[in-house]
Amino acid sequence: MAPSFSAQEFRVALGMFATGVTIVTACDLHGNPVGLTANSFNSVSLSPPLVLWSLSRRAGSMPAFTRGSHYAINILAADQRPLAERFASKDVDRFAGLRFREGVGGAPVLEGVAAVFECFNRSQYEEGDHVIFVGEVERCERREGAQPLIYHGGRYFTELPL
Repeated sequence: MAPSFSAQEFRVALGMFATGVTIVTACDLHGNPVGLTANSFNSVSLSPPLVLWSLSRRAGSMPAFTRGSHYAINILAADQRPLAERFASKDVDRFAGLRFREGVGGAPVLEGVAAVFECFNRSQYEEGDHVIFVGEVERCERREGAQPLIYHGGRYFTELPL
């Protein structure tokens, strides 16, 4: 049965689900860092520790993520909105002047993030116009007291206690 809504209506409705903001990073086949802003992140399992995220099949960085052994999911803090915007932009050197360290398997780990999950690229599933990546977390850490960067309805927010 065909949907009774447009792709744009679907996208707007999905935007009503508040998410954290991540930058997923890896290295391409030449060892160059690649990364992108993503809000399609979720936990899967505690034992073994698994997380997932998804990427458009049309993404230019797709080969780095499908062929690479490791990636890092950097959870952004509230003060990192400019990073989220930089890594969501096209035709910019996303890593220019950026401080990061080499994580497990060589994946770049960004400085100052709220948390990071360093993952082995365990499995991939093609669904619709995206590929779902399931990562086995080999190392994780968090920054005590960091406030999260939140995305909702096309805008950035930070946490507000109720």
